[in-house]
Amino acid sequence: MPIASINPATEEVVRRFDPLDNVELDERLQRAQTAFRRQRDMPALERAEPLRRAASLLESEKRRCAELMTIEMGKPIRQSIAEIEKCAWACNFYADNAAGFLEDERVASDARESFVRYEPLGPVLAIMPWNFPFWQVFRFAAPALAAGNVGLLKHASNVPQCALAIEDIFSRAGFERGAFQTLLVESSAVAAMIGDERVKAVTLTGSDAAGRAVAAQAGQSLKKTVMELGGSDPFVVLPSADLLAAASTAVTARTINNGQSCIAAKRFIVHHDIADEFDRRFVERFEQLVVGDPLDVATEVGPISTQAGLTTLERQVQDLLAAGGRVLTGGHRLARRGFFYAPTVITGVAPDAPAAREEIFGPVAVVFRARSFDDAIALANDTPFGLGAAVWTKDAQEIERAVESLEAGAVFVNGMVKSDPRLPFGGIKHSGYGRELGRQGMLEFMNAKTVWKA
Repeated sequence: MPIASINPATEEVVRRFDPLDNVELDERLQRAQTAFRRQRDMPALERAEPLRRAASLLESEKRRCAELMTIEMGKPIRQSIAEIEKCAWACNFYADNAAGFLEDERVASDARESFVRYEPLGPVLAIMPWNFPFWQVFRFAAPALAAGNVGLLKHASNVPQCALAIEDIFSRAGFERGAFQTLLVESSAVAAMIGDERVKAVTLTGSDAAGRAVAAQAGQSLKKTVMELGGSDPFVVLPSADLLAAASTAVTARTINNGQSCIAAKRFIVHHDIADEFDRRFVERFEQLVVGDPLDVATEVGPISTQAGLTTLERQVQDLLAAGGRVLTGGHRLARRGFFYAPTVITGVAPDAPAAREEIFGPVAVVFRARSFDDAIALANDTPFGLGAAVWTKDAQEIERAVESLEAGAVFVNGMVKSDPRLPFGGIKHSGYGRELGRQGMLEFMNAKTVWKA
């Protein structure tokens, strides 16, 4: 079955691709194995040079890459450009720091000399989603390539042009032939790739259901995995917070990428004393959001990425209303061509309702009220997910208690949860395990080899 690129703003098929057959796929895997033998033996400083060239290509071609992203999955063009710039930042960050990250770690022992040496594992299969089609690939690929591994990309089926563009960038940057390859294959081919001896590790960004399936398959082959899965991030606002800044940031945190982000704020937990004022400011800004053609620089919210995603979002909103929710604004699909949904704020949902515990992908915010600090933290942690969390307060004691108590891979104080090449990124509970980015992300797919010399 062809792999189709469909513009979610127009519902038009942009381009179709035939998936690789078994012979072509085998050739790609063999090419990756051959490239790894050369890549691993290259000094880290030498591997840094094509990374810098990849960064330069991204910067010089960011408008073209951004438009490709926007056409394939509907991200507003300004956000697409920012995403390309972030990819360039990651490439330069690892080009600058990989050699230091990989230095031998001296350890005192009973040996004359003992240390830990970090060595790459080999071809790593990356199963990536559509919502950040460049960034989520580069945040894996930049550290992996800098470390001497090679990458095999199985991208989401609705962003094939982005996937091929990324391979082209790494190729033109001067990486070894086969060091990074896009594999246009259907999902049914993934299990066999995971089981192939030439694939040494797997990383996945996606739903917790996909994570369970891939982790189980990799476990059968005893292969290392990193799982960055879903999130239902809390955004806690307490009485001492700068309410104007909190409400403004909350809108961005919920609607960035058209509300389709694992680390988007999804549950807004507001102290009762300030809830009415927060709701007023929050709804006012939601109603000012510009929804429209994502290629227009004025657009703040574009379409949902697929028809299936829009259908799921509509069902989730109905479930929230059935659970006692009340719409403050929005709450419906827009009557226009494309997969557009009105920016929506809902309140009054029972926190323990099943609908309140799902991850929502779309510009829909659910606001809860908390009676106290302890109640707010309990609500924030009452989720199977644990990716990111934000807390807004000026109280120093509350800040420390929140940092200590919030169950998440990242806690942001008076700011929006985001990923950063300099800091490890990942979650706990059903949000997955392992880390991307920072030094920790680079070392995930390395052999920590102990060396002991008498």
